[in-house]
Amino acid sequence: MILSIDQGTTGTTVLLFDRCGHIIDRSYKEFTQYYPQPGWVEHDPMELWQVTHSTIQQALKKANVDAGELSAIGITNQRETTVVWDRQSGEPVHNAIVWQCRRSAGICEKLKQAGKTAFIQAKTGLVVDAYFSASKLQWLFSEKPELKARAVAGELCFGTIDSWLIWNLTAGKAHLTDPTNASRTMLYNIEQQCWDPELLALFDIPPAILPTVKPSAGHFAHTDPEHFFGASVSISGVAGDQQAALFGQRCTQAGDIKNTYGTGCFMLMYTGSCEQSQRPVSDKGLLTTLACDAEGKPAYALEGSVFTAGAAVQWLRDQLGLIKQAADTEAIAASIPHTQGVYMVPALTGLGAPWWDMTARGAIVGLTAAAGRDEIIRATLEAIAYQSAELALMMSAEAQTPIKQLRVDGGASANNFLMQFQADIMAITVQRPVQVESTAIGAALLAGIGAGYWQADQLPASLSALDKRFTPAMPEQQRTRLFNGWRDAIAQVLVNSSKSS
Repeated sequence: MILSIDQGTTGTTVLLFDRCGHIIDRSYKEFTQYYPQPGWVEHDPMELWQVTHSTIQQALKKANVDAGELSAIGITNQRETTVVWDRQSGEPVHNAIVWQCRRSAGICEKLKQAGKTAFIQAKTGLVVDAYFSASKLQWLFSEKPELKARAVAGELCFGTIDSWLIWNLTAGKAHLTDPTNASRTMLYNIEQQCWDPELLALFDIPPAILPTVKPSAGHFAHTDPEHFFGASVSISGVAGDQQAALFGQRCTQAGDIKNTYGTGCFMLMYTGSCEQSQRPVSDKGLLTTLACDAEGKPAYALEGSVFTAGAAVQWLRDQLGLIKQAADTEAIAASIPHTQGVYMVPALTGLGAPWWDMTARGAIVGLTAAAGRDEIIRATLEAIAYQSAELALMMSAEAQTPIKQLRVDGGASANNFLMQFQADIMAITVQRPVQVESTAIGAALLAGIGAGYWQADQLPASLSALDKRFTPAMPEQQRTRLFNGWRDAIAQVLVNSSKSS
């Protein structure tokens, strides 16, 4: 079997796949979110590892599978989240700084003011934003100079979550990452495909702390039996969650596009392998990132990010107490005909593409006495679709390719109301697979290819079976009116952001 680890922003999912691509078992556990200050988000790296380890154990036990029966392990992970740990003890020296965290926004503003935006984008394909790892790492070293000195001395390791998991699975024998994760650090040159000395100098990052980059599909390392239930198993597939989802959705032809509905929303369009196509360049705020071609080799993709999607629904549950569980939102939203003019702008950690406003804060716009709990819940779901539609419009324009269908996955794609509204507001077909765990599927496929378990041109058909198509049914006039209202709400948030800054 293939074991797939999907280490996400709010929890870890582990799936077991057989050779036919059937899911044998699935386990999931959440972990703690820490918010030390407004806009700051942290995880405890040791808790991440312990939750991952126990979730693997739970999946194996439920399936009555011995770890020694596994053919390979695939890892997919929340990207950009920054971990630094002691090379000897393996102990973290600070909590993980999560991709959502905005604490390094000031560093990014200084880089912009210094005219470094074009320089960084030319090398990395990324916009200058606190979203990515480099400024988080620079912030940590500037706040704790003693850690910088230890890093220079070679005593510390840096990694994104994939590196942290590999380190622990191998008992500290392997400090590795893959191109898709490296491309999200803002320290990796995506054309030359190497850590970039000029970027390291710009962010004042010692090269000694960096992991070695290995292909996404191929042997990384073997697990240490003492840390992996007595078994030595090949880790043979690694990719950042969104690139893994793109691969899991079989988007390996130019123009293929998918949207993952998780803590955030992430839309990627595959544009071609690095060997056969030129790197796409966006001047409208989209990112160029490394993905995987049909064989798991480096490829280019355009990406747009919605920072707050499922996290907004979690906020309704945990902070406001409006719902007991996320699944409740579907029936509530469908029970009313509209939001009474209410728009939710869920800029809880700033706004991503196309606005890239790190200081923007969330707002509920258009409240009247006629609106209540149900309208706010429906407006939150609609906001996820509006933000995704903005990305699709921009991506289609940048690639000069009309989008004929959108492939969807992630937890919130199970929400039929959200998917129908997405189809309506974009006026295109939305296609949902039977298995919406595309990130975990992508990691499993990469691991299977990397281990020779599956051939790249003979992957299990069961993993791409279609569940449902959502076709647009909203009149054009209504679509235009709703979208204009959304953009008015965004404009109000941006105005307030400029005033506060």
